[in-house]
Amino acid sequence: MRPLVLSLAAISLVACGGGGARSTGSDASAIRGAIGGGARPSAAAAQAQPAAAAGAWTSLFDGQTISGWHNYKTPGAPVAGWSAVNGELVRTGPGGDLTTDKQYTNFEFELEWKVESGGNSGIIYRIDPASEVSYTSGPEMQILDDTKHPDGKNPLTSAGANYALHAPPAGIVKPVGEWNAVRLIVNGNHVEHWLNGTKAVEYELGSPDWETRRQASKFATWTGYGRAARGYIALQDHGDRVYFRNVRIKELP
Repeated sequence: MRPLVLSLAAISLVACGGGGARSTGSDASAIRGAIGGGARPSAAAAQAQPAAAAGAWTSLFDGQTISGWHNYKTPGAPVAGWSAVNGELVRTGPGGDLTTDKQYTNFEFELEWKVESGGNSGIIYRIDPASEVSYTSGPEMQILDDTKHPDGKNPLTSAGANYALHAPPAGIVKPVGEWNAVRLIVNGNHVEHWLNGTKAVEYELGSPDWETRRQASKFATWTGYGRAARGYIALQDHGDRVYFRNVRIKELP
């Protein structure tokens, strides 16, 4: 994401969540399994994990094509800068944010990501299609190499954060080169970011607390920020190589 103008004190909320193997259909637990081919969450984490809402999961990446996506503001045009490589969705060059063809209202969104050294990206949601750029309307779950990127020095802009507004607990992001499991829940005004089995942040869009934080950030003058009840989801092109897999979504009532 872009540099932070003014930040608040970091607030850490700890719980647990999920991520894991590629799956479709009603198998809501499969993606919460092994990350990068190994360990599963602890028994305590599994017990504390929130129950998935009823509904069908839909895969948004088949490992071979980029069907169902477009570069922001260019629907219908060939995708530039993003490729399917060895079953992974990779930002390989300039092209702009990779954006879902479909708009979503309430949903659970899951994927795994990894970045190269110093890498930066993000998951931006409920993007108003009228916005000139995605991040002026859509809130962002930060993707980052916390150890090498300058944003990693500020908890409010570290991996898992609600960028510039809510900080995650320290130490929940995996080292560079390892896969990180994301679960993003957006239901009405309620939002949860889960990273590697930990609830990174939780907030209510439009609440007095959220509004206070927004007014104290660079978003203060962006009147449409966080206001859309429905919109696109995008994977941010921040100029760095970033990898995604196991991308899927479940729409909520």
